[in-house]
Order: sequence, then structure tokens, then C-alpha cells
Amino acid sequence: MHGRVFGMSQSDSRGLVLGALAGAAGLTLAVVWYQSRRAGAGRMVAQELYLNSNDHHVGASVSVAWAGQREVLDRLGALIQCVSELKEEVRALKAALPLLQDHVRDELQGGSRRAAESRRATPTRKRRTAGPSARQDGQSSEDAGSEGGYMTAMTDSEEEDKKGREAKEEEEEEEEDENQEEPDELSILLESADALHAKETERGVGLAPLLERRGQFEQDYAFMWRLARAYSDAHDMAQDREEKKSMAESGKKAGEEAIALNPDCADSHQWFAILCGQLSEYDSIQNKIKNGYLFKDHLDRAIELKPEDPLSYYLLGRWCYAVAQCTWIERKIAATLFGEPPNATVQDALKNFLKAEEICPKYSKANLVFLAKCYKELGQKQQAREVCNTASCMDNTTKEVGQCISSSDKTTLL
Repeated sequence: MHGRVFGMSQSDSRGLVLGALAGAAGLTLAVVWYQSRRAGAGRMVAQELYLNSNDHHVGASVSVAWAGQREVLDRLGALIQCVSELKEEVRALKAALPLLQDHVRDELQGGSRRAAESRRATPTRKRRTAGPSARQDGQSSEDAGSEGGYMTAMTDSEEEDKKGREAKEEEEEEEEDENQEEPDELSILLESADALHAKETERGVGLAPLLERRGQFEQDYAFMWRLARAYSDAHDMAQDREEKKSMAESGKKAGEEAIALNPDCADSHQWFAILCGQLSEYDSIQNKIKNGYLFKDHLDRAIELKPEDPLSYYLLGRWCYAVAQCTWIERKIAATLFGEPPNATVQDALKNFLKAEEICPKYSKANLVFLAKCYKELGQKQQAREVCNTASCMDNTTKEVGQCISSSDKTTLL
């Protein structure tokens, strides 16, 4: 403004000089020109003031809008940070929940000891963490040290808790091993007995290991029926008649104990029946017939409990075949002693032998031999010849004892 005013003063001086030269008319014209020039200058100043005023208002509005946006962005950033921190805390809480129970129990048991150790550990952490890095974060050395000490105490406590849990787990595992020692030992013993029985050449040696552990496991029915089976194997391997009789008697008693421990075990009934048949070879006529009835009753029970065992059908077929071969006198003796004689036919025997073959084809050579005998007695010579040819192609090793019952004495199976 001062520049413009100064400019106008010089123009006015020139106008006055010219007006003086031009006279009064020129003076008047100079005055009019001066006034008009001054008015135009005023309008220009007003316009500039107006524009400057508008620019100030627009700038102020833009500044206010920008400040509002920055505040919203700052709040949004703070909210995102809070959500991230909350997610981390939730994750840490989920990881800590499974260990909370053990931690609380360990804290109750050894809380005082760990508290003392944590108090001792806190000053050490204070001295370690108090340094420039703590000051740069805006925290005092004491605050940083306090936080570091707390973390050290918690870390030491967690390590102690972990060691305590590991020691407790080891103790529990040892207790479980001790509790399972007897069942595991029994399982090993029973598996060994089954393996020895499966090898026909080693059946006689399976009795001794079972007798050594009888006092420990005689209340277990699975052990007792295997002991009865071992007595039966030893009977077959013995050469002396008295020894055979002794083995059969002991085996029958073991079978009775097995049935008493578990009446629903098919193997107990099966091997008790086998031992009754073996013992009948050394008894009187009356006991032979009695053992024959026991043989049939327990075989029926074994088949009822375990209908897919071919050995039971083979043994029942042997019983039916022997009864079918009994003479009239033998039947009268049985009727006199027990009121009702046993009743079975060759057809019944054939049915049982065929059932054993159906369950397990070529189950044993002995089963095929008796099957051929039944066909022959029933007049079916072609079938008998075919079965004999099949049996002749098999070796003498069978899956079970083929001579569980003596075939030399028909009254054995009565």
C-alpha cells in the first residue's frame, strides 16, 4: 500500500506542474483524474482484502477437516493395536488353561518355597535389566528392573513346575508298571503255554513251567484250563500206565477248578471233557460210564459257548461213534447203573465229523479217518474211498490232539 501511495504522489506532482502550465482548466482536470485514480485504487485494495479473507476462511476449513481425519486415523490405529494385544492375551490364556490345574496344585504344595526363591531372584533381574534400553523406552531403571525381576521369578517357577510334573508323571508310570507287572507276566506265561501246545513234539514240556507258577495264578481260570490241557499233553507223552493215570486225575481236578472259576469258559469245559475220557481208561466199569456222561455233558456246554470250534465236534463225533458200537450188554449195564443208557447212532457221529470238516477243511487226519469209517458203515463206499484218499495225502501232524480219547476201549466214551 505504501508503494502505491508513493507512486500516486509523484503522478500528482506531474499533474500539478501541467495544471499550472495549462491553467485553471488543466487544474480541474487533474483533480478529477486524481479522485478517479484514488477510487480505483481503493477498490483494488478492497478486492485484495476480500480475496485474502476468503483464502483465510478456506484454509481454516481445510485445516479443520484435516485435523479431524488425523484424529480418526489415530483412534483407529489405537483400536487396532488394542485388538492385536487382546488376541495375544487370549492366545496366551488358551495355552495356559490346560496347565492351570497342575499349576494350582503345585502352587498349593510348594508355594512358600517358590515364593522365597522368586524374591531372591527379583533383585538380580533388577540389576541386569536396569540400563539404557529401559530409559529409552521411557521407563525408569527401577520400573524396568521390577518388571524383569517378576518375569525371572515366573520363569523359574514354571521351570520348577515342569520338573515337578515330569517327576510326578514318572512316578505314575512306575506305579502303572508295578500294577501291570502281574497281568503282563501272566500273559507271557499263557502265550508260552499256547506255543508249546501248538508244537506236538514239545507238548510234554509245557506242564513244568505252569506248575512252578500255580501258587501265583491258580485263581485265574485262563491259567487253570491251560494247566488242565498241559496235564492232558503230559498224559499223552507219558509211557508208564500209572504216570498216565496220575496225569489224567490231576488234569481233571484242574479242569474242575477252572470251571468253578468261570462256568462260561468253553475251553474249560472242553478240556475237562477230554480228561474225563482219558481217565476212564484206568477206572472201573462204573466210573468209565460215569465219565462218559460227564464227557457228553461238558462237550455240549463247550459247543454252546463256542460253536465254531472244530475240536468239540470231532470229540462229540468220537463219543457218538463209540456209543453206536456198544453191545446190548454194555447198554444194559449203563441202564442199570444210571437209569438211562446213552443213545447215539453212526449217523449222529457222521454229522459231527462233517461239521468239524465244514468249520475247518482238512482239520485233522483223525477226523477224516473216522469220517471214512462212518461212510463205510452206512454203505457209502465211494465217499469212504474219497475221504481215505484225502487222509492219506495228509501228514500225521494235526492242529489238535487226534488221540485225545483212546479208541481201543469203546466203553471209554460211555
